[in-house]
Amino acid sequence: MEISLPVTLAVLGAALLHASWNALLKAGADKALDTVAISAGAGLVGLAVAPWLEAPAPASWPWLAASALVHILYFLFLAGAYRWGDLSFTYPIMRGGGPVIVAASGIFVFGETFSALQGLGIALICAGILGFAAGPMQPRALGFALANAAVIAAYTLIDAKGARASGSPVAYTMWFFVANGVVIYGVSGARRGAVAARHLARHWSRVAIGALCTTGAYAIALWAMTRAPVALVAVLRETSVLFAAALGALFLGERFTRRRAFATAAVLGGLAALRL
Repeated sequence: MEISLPVTLAVLGAALLHASWNALLKAGADKALDTVAISAGAGLVGLAVAPWLEAPAPASWPWLAASALVHILYFLFLAGAYRWGDLSFTYPIMRGGGPVIVAASGIFVFGETFSALQGLGIALICAGILGFAAGPMQPRALGFALANAAVIAAYTLIDAKGARASGSPVAYTMWFFVANGVVIYGVSGARRGAVAARHLARHWSRVAIGALCTTGAYAIALWAMTRAPVALVAVLRETSVLFAAALGALFLGERFTRRRAFATAAVLGGLAALRL
Protein backbone atom coordinates (compact mmCIF):
# COMPACT_ATOMS: atom_id res chain seq x y z
CA MET A 1 0.00 0.00 0.00
CA GLU A 2 1.19 3.50 -0.81
CA ILE A 3 0.94 6.98 0.70
CA SER A 4 0.65 9.90 -1.72
CA LEU A 5 2.85 12.99 -1.66
CA PRO A 6 -0.01 15.38 -0.65
CA VAL A 7 -0.95 13.12 2.28
CA THR A 8 2.73 12.84 3.26
CA LEU A 9 3.15 16.63 3.29
CA ALA A 10 -0.08 17.10 5.25
CA VAL A 11 1.05 14.63 7.92
CA LEU A 12 4.44 16.33 8.19
CA GLY A 13 2.59 19.61 8.77
CA ALA A 14 0.58 17.87 11.50
CA ALA A 15 3.86 16.71 13.03
CA LEU A 16 5.05 20.33 13.29
CA LEU A 17 1.79 21.35 14.97
CA HIS A 18 2.06 18.46 17.42
CA ALA A 19 5.64 19.30 18.38
CA SER A 20 4.66 22.95 18.85
CA TRP A 21 1.96 22.34 21.45
CA ASN A 22 4.18 19.85 23.29
CA ALA A 23 6.93 22.48 23.47
CA LEU A 24 4.36 24.92 24.89
CA LEU A 25 3.38 22.33 27.49
CA LYS A 26 6.98 21.62 28.44
CA ALA A 27 7.72 25.34 28.82
CA GLY A 28 4.85 25.85 31.30
CA ALA A 29 5.34 25.91 35.05
CA ASP A 30 2.48 23.54 35.95
CA LYS A 31 2.39 20.66 33.45
CA ALA A 32 -0.76 19.08 34.87
CA LEU A 33 -2.82 22.29 34.81
CA ASP A 34 -1.48 23.23 31.37
CA THR A 35 -2.54 19.80 30.11
CA VAL A 36 -6.06 20.32 31.46
CA ALA A 37 -6.23 23.86 30.08
CA ILE A 38 -5.16 22.84 26.58
CA SER A 39 -7.62 19.92 26.64
CA ALA A 40 -10.43 22.27 27.67
CA GLY A 41 -9.38 24.79 25.02
CA ALA A 42 -9.36 22.08 22.36
CA GLY A 43 -12.85 21.11 23.50
CA LEU A 44 -14.01 24.68 22.94
CA VAL A 45 -12.44 24.70 19.47
CA GLY A 46 -14.21 21.43 18.69
CA LEU A 47 -17.51 22.80 19.98
CA ALA A 48 -17.16 25.87 17.76
CA VAL A 49 -16.38 23.84 14.62
CA ALA A 50 -18.28 20.54 14.95
CA PRO A 51 -21.87 21.84 14.52
CA TRP A 52 -20.94 23.18 11.07
CA LEU A 53 -19.77 19.78 9.83
CA GLU A 54 -21.62 16.64 8.83
CA ALA A 55 -22.14 14.53 11.96
CA PRO A 56 -20.00 11.37 12.22
CA ALA A 57 -21.90 8.14 11.56
CA PRO A 58 -23.35 6.40 14.66
CA ALA A 59 -21.04 3.43 14.04
CA SER A 60 -18.11 5.63 15.08
CA TRP A 61 -19.58 6.81 18.40
CA PRO A 62 -18.37 3.86 20.52
CA TRP A 63 -14.86 4.41 19.18
CA LEU A 64 -15.11 8.11 20.00
CA ALA A 65 -16.15 7.37 23.60
CA ALA A 66 -13.40 4.78 24.01
CA SER A 67 -10.79 7.23 22.71
CA ALA A 68 -11.90 9.96 25.13
CA LEU A 69 -11.48 7.55 28.04
CA VAL A 70 -8.08 6.29 26.88
CA HIS A 71 -6.87 9.88 26.50
CA ILE A 72 -7.28 10.38 30.25
CA LEU A 73 -4.28 8.10 30.65
CA TYR A 74 -2.46 9.86 27.82
CA PHE A 75 -2.66 13.29 29.44
CA LEU A 76 -1.85 11.95 32.91
CA PHE A 77 1.26 10.16 31.63
CA LEU A 78 2.23 13.14 29.45
CA ALA A 79 2.16 15.52 32.41
CA GLY A 80 4.16 13.04 34.50
CA ALA A 81 6.79 12.59 31.80
CA TYR A 82 7.28 16.34 31.43
CA ARG A 83 7.30 16.87 35.16
CA TRP A 84 10.17 14.46 35.71
CA GLY A 85 12.09 14.58 32.43
CA ASP A 86 13.34 16.77 29.58
CA LEU A 87 11.34 17.21 26.38
CA SER A 88 14.33 15.89 24.44
CA PHE A 89 14.39 12.69 26.52
CA THR A 90 10.71 11.86 27.01
CA TYR A 91 9.13 13.02 23.75
CA PRO A 92 11.11 10.66 21.45
CA ILE A 93 10.40 7.65 23.67
CA MET A 94 6.66 8.36 23.76
CA ARG A 95 6.42 9.09 20.06
CA GLY A 96 8.87 6.42 18.85
CA GLY A 97 7.41 3.48 20.74
CA GLY A 98 3.80 3.94 19.62
CA PRO A 99 4.29 3.46 15.85
CA VAL A 100 6.17 0.19 16.39
CA ILE A 101 3.13 -1.23 18.18
CA VAL A 102 0.74 0.25 15.59
CA ALA A 103 2.73 -1.21 12.68
CA ALA A 104 2.72 -4.67 14.24
CA SER A 105 -0.96 -4.47 15.23
CA GLY A 106 -2.09 -3.01 11.90
CA ILE A 107 -1.46 -6.36 10.21
CA PHE A 108 -4.18 -7.92 12.36
CA VAL A 109 -6.50 -4.95 12.94
CA PHE A 110 -6.58 -3.50 9.40
CA GLY A 111 -5.03 -6.26 7.31
CA GLU A 112 -2.28 -3.89 6.19
CA THR A 113 0.88 -5.35 4.70
CA PHE A 114 4.03 -3.57 3.57
CA SER A 115 6.82 -4.03 1.08
CA ALA A 116 10.33 -4.75 2.28
CA LEU A 117 11.33 -1.16 1.47
CA GLN A 118 8.40 0.25 3.43
CA GLY A 119 9.30 -2.02 6.34
CA LEU A 120 12.85 -0.67 6.22
CA GLY A 121 11.50 2.89 6.18
CA ILE A 122 9.33 2.24 9.23
CA ALA A 123 12.27 0.67 11.08
CA LEU A 124 14.63 3.55 10.23
CA ILE A 125 12.16 6.23 11.30
CA CYS A 126 11.30 4.49 14.58
CA ALA A 127 14.99 3.86 15.34
CA GLY A 128 15.84 7.45 14.52
CA ILE A 129 13.03 8.78 16.70
CA LEU A 130 14.16 6.69 19.65
CA GLY A 131 17.73 7.83 18.96
CA PHE A 132 16.71 11.37 19.85
CA ALA A 133 16.29 10.41 23.50
CA ALA A 134 19.44 11.97 24.87
CA GLY A 135 21.06 12.90 28.14
CA PRO A 136 21.37 11.02 31.44
CA MET A 137 18.82 8.35 32.29
CA GLN A 138 15.71 9.74 33.98
CA PRO A 139 14.06 6.62 35.45
CA ARG A 140 10.81 8.17 36.66
CA ALA A 141 10.30 10.03 33.38
CA LEU A 142 11.16 6.87 31.44
CA GLY A 143 8.37 4.95 33.16
CA PHE A 144 5.79 7.59 32.23
CA ALA A 145 7.13 7.80 28.66
CA LEU A 146 7.02 4.03 28.04
CA ALA A 147 3.50 3.81 29.47
CA ASN A 148 2.43 6.62 27.20
CA ALA A 149 3.92 4.91 24.15
CA ALA A 150 1.50 2.01 24.74
CA VAL A 151 -1.39 4.45 25.26
CA ILE A 152 -0.51 6.30 22.03
CA ALA A 153 -0.61 3.03 20.10
CA ALA A 154 -3.98 2.17 21.66
CA TYR A 155 -5.69 5.46 20.85
CA THR A 156 -4.18 5.54 17.36
CA LEU A 157 -5.79 2.19 16.52
CA ILE A 158 -9.08 3.20 18.19
CA ASP A 159 -9.29 6.54 16.39
CA ALA A 160 -8.29 5.07 13.03
CA LYS A 161 -11.22 2.67 13.36
CA GLY A 162 -13.51 5.50 14.44
CA ALA A 163 -12.43 7.91 11.71
CA ARG A 164 -12.92 5.29 9.01
CA ALA A 165 -16.36 4.39 10.36
CA SER A 166 -17.41 8.03 10.76
CA GLY A 167 -17.62 9.06 7.11
CA SER A 168 -16.40 12.47 8.32
CA PRO A 169 -12.97 12.24 9.97
CA VAL A 170 -12.68 15.98 10.72
CA ALA A 171 -16.09 16.03 12.43
CA TYR A 172 -15.09 12.89 14.34
CA THR A 173 -11.96 14.70 15.52
CA MET A 174 -13.85 17.79 16.64
CA TRP A 175 -16.44 15.79 18.61
CA PHE A 176 -13.60 13.76 20.11
CA PHE A 177 -12.03 16.94 21.48
CA VAL A 178 -15.40 18.05 22.88
CA ALA A 179 -15.81 14.71 24.67
CA ASN A 180 -12.17 14.64 25.74
CA GLY A 181 -12.33 18.20 27.08
CA VAL A 182 -15.42 17.38 29.16
CA VAL A 183 -13.84 14.21 30.56
CA ILE A 184 -10.41 15.71 31.32
CA TYR A 185 -11.83 18.91 32.78
CA GLY A 186 -14.33 16.91 34.84
CA VAL A 187 -11.58 14.73 36.31
CA SER A 188 -9.41 17.78 37.03
CA GLY A 189 -12.31 19.71 38.52
CA ALA A 190 -12.97 16.90 40.94
CA ARG A 191 -9.33 16.97 42.03
CA ARG A 192 -8.36 20.66 41.92
CA GLY A 193 -11.64 22.59 41.94
CA ALA A 194 -11.60 26.19 40.73
CA VAL A 195 -7.80 26.23 40.35
CA ALA A 196 -8.10 24.71 36.87
CA ALA A 197 -10.61 27.38 35.76
CA ARG A 198 -8.41 30.20 37.05
CA HIS A 199 -5.35 28.71 35.33
CA LEU A 200 -7.21 28.51 32.01
CA ALA A 201 -8.36 32.13 32.29
CA ARG A 202 -4.90 33.40 33.34
CA HIS A 203 -3.07 31.69 30.47
CA TRP A 204 -5.76 31.92 27.79
CA SER A 205 -3.39 32.99 25.00
CA ARG A 206 -1.04 30.01 25.43
CA VAL A 207 -4.06 27.75 25.85
CA ALA A 208 -5.58 29.04 22.60
CA ILE A 209 -2.37 28.42 20.65
CA GLY A 210 -1.99 24.94 22.13
CA ALA A 211 -5.64 24.10 21.47
CA LEU A 212 -5.48 25.16 17.83
CA CYS A 213 -2.25 23.22 17.30
CA THR A 214 -3.53 19.99 18.87
CA THR A 215 -6.91 20.03 17.11
CA GLY A 216 -5.32 20.82 13.76
CA ALA A 217 -2.62 18.18 14.16
CA TYR A 218 -5.03 15.40 15.07
CA ALA A 219 -7.65 16.31 12.47
CA ILE A 220 -5.01 16.08 9.75
CA ALA A 221 -3.69 12.76 11.09
CA LEU A 222 -7.13 11.12 11.25
CA TRP A 223 -8.06 12.45 7.82
CA ALA A 224 -4.83 10.93 6.49
CA MET A 225 -5.64 7.57 8.09
CA THR A 226 -8.75 7.35 5.91
CA ARG A 227 -6.59 7.76 2.80
CA ALA A 228 -3.43 5.81 3.59
CA PRO A 229 -2.26 2.85 5.71
CA VAL A 230 -2.60 3.61 9.41
CA ALA A 231 0.91 2.47 10.29
CA LEU A 232 2.53 4.68 7.62
CA VAL A 233 0.57 7.72 8.82
CA ALA A 234 1.41 6.93 12.46
CA VAL A 235 5.11 6.67 11.65
CA LEU A 236 5.16 9.85 9.58
CA ARG A 237 3.29 11.73 12.30
CA GLU A 238 6.01 10.89 14.79
CA THR A 239 8.61 12.73 12.76
CA SER A 240 7.34 15.49 15.04
CA VAL A 241 10.40 14.50 17.08
CA LEU A 242 12.57 16.32 14.52
CA PHE A 243 10.56 19.48 15.05
CA ALA A 244 10.54 18.99 18.83
CA ALA A 245 14.34 18.73 18.85
CA ALA A 246 14.62 21.95 16.86
CA LEU A 247 12.14 23.76 19.13
CA GLY A 248 13.91 22.43 22.23
CA ALA A 249 17.25 23.73 20.95
CA LEU A 250 15.87 27.11 19.87
CA PHE A 251 13.59 27.93 22.78
CA LEU A 252 14.25 25.58 25.71
CA GLY A 253 18.04 25.61 25.83
CA GLU A 254 18.37 21.92 24.92
CA ARG A 255 21.42 20.76 22.95
CA PHE A 256 21.37 19.34 19.40
CA THR A 257 24.12 16.74 19.70
CA ARG A 258 26.00 14.59 17.20
CA ARG A 259 23.81 11.67 18.26
CA ARG A 260 20.76 13.65 17.23
CA ALA A 261 22.36 14.43 13.87
CA PHE A 262 22.69 10.68 13.23
CA ALA A 263 19.12 10.15 14.42
CA THR A 264 17.94 12.86 12.03
CA ALA A 265 19.75 11.11 9.16
CA ALA A 266 18.01 7.84 10.06
CA VAL A 267 14.58 9.50 10.06
CA LEU A 268 15.24 11.22 6.74
CA GLY A 269 16.48 7.93 5.26
CA GLY A 270 13.30 6.26 6.44
CA LEU A 271 11.17 8.99 4.86
CA ALA A 272 13.01 8.50 1.58
CA ALA A 273 12.39 4.74 1.74
CA LEU A 274 8.66 5.28 2.27
CA ARG A 275 8.45 7.59 -0.73
CA LEU A 276 10.47 5.42 -3.17
